[in-house]
Amino acid sequence: MDIMTELRNNILGKGIRIVLPEGNDERVVSAASVLGRSNMVKPIVLGNKEEVLATVKKAGDFSMEGCEIIDPETYEGIEEMIAAFVAVRKGKIDEEGARKLVKDVNYFGTMLVHMGLADGLVSGAVHSTGDTIRPALQIIKTKPGVTKTFGYFAMLKEAKRRYIFADCAVNPDPSSSDLAEFAIGSAEAARMFNIDPKVALLSFSTHGSAKTPATEKVAEAVNILDGMDNLNFDYDGELQFDAALVEGVGKLKAPDSKVAGQANVFVFPDLNAGNIGYKIAQRLGGYEAVGPILAGLNKPVNDLSRGCTADDVYNTVVITANQALGAK
Repeated sequence: MDIMTELRNNILGKGIRIVLPEGNDERVVSAASVLGRSNMVKPIVLGNKEEVLATVKKAGDFSMEGCEIIDPETYEGIEEMIAAFVAVRKGKIDEEGARKLVKDVNYFGTMLVHMGLADGLVSGAVHSTGDTIRPALQIIKTKPGVTKTFGYFAMLKEAKRRYIFADCAVNPDPSSSDLAEFAIGSAEAARMFNIDPKVALLSFSTHGSAKTPATEKVAEAVNILDGMDNLNFDYDGELQFDAALVEGVGKLKAPDSKVAGQANVFVFPDLNAGNIGYKIAQRLGGYEAVGPILAGLNKPVNDLSRGCTADDVYNTVVITANQALGAK
């Protein structure tokens, strides 16, 4: 059984509600139709009902059975939502400003999640990453003890070849403490994909074979992890990628490591490396790159690529629903 089948089975019939703010996009309504009819999740599609149904017809005249369509312009609970928005922003916005912002589908959808009327949100088919993430950071915010959200990819090939790559989407130049946080969050994410995490913090150096500010940043992240209690996963760094992945190289370069040669979770030292790395694995290695999946938020919000397919929307909703299930 492949991992996506496992993830679909996890959420089947659980009634998890996922907001899809972009009801005017054919890919989004196509995915929503399949998800709703299969009882996988309860899609909440945002937009003017007539326009959404026109988009559905254009996409292939799918049934929207099992889906709910909400028009933010006519939503009956808007006053309650505005009051909740003002409260969560704690003086950073007044009622007039809140009234304007909740007309934006991403803010409206994020407020549904915040208020417990939905369990997660998936956007980005027609909106930028900033448009998707900004409301989540302002309203849902990061988990206690987490300072930054980050984006990881699940790299999948065949039934049992599963890896986590992070951060590949959000933070251009993370600090040592950021990298330590990403290691913890990535290990947690790995378990959702049935991966027993062995986390490698990557560099172009292995255990001090080179010393530069860049390598020392990664080594310091490992020192930070060493100082923490109750970590329930193996980790090591700094490690070169081959030392992390290939058993023979790992034994040669880091013979005492519990991770070298066995790693399945890879924390990259910066966004350049992470973004390039996952695309090389995807385009040259033939791996399916599922993501980016955002980690560290109190409730799940995920960002699509504007070049996504309906299948990408579907898979991202399935993963978001699993994140929501894990948080319950």
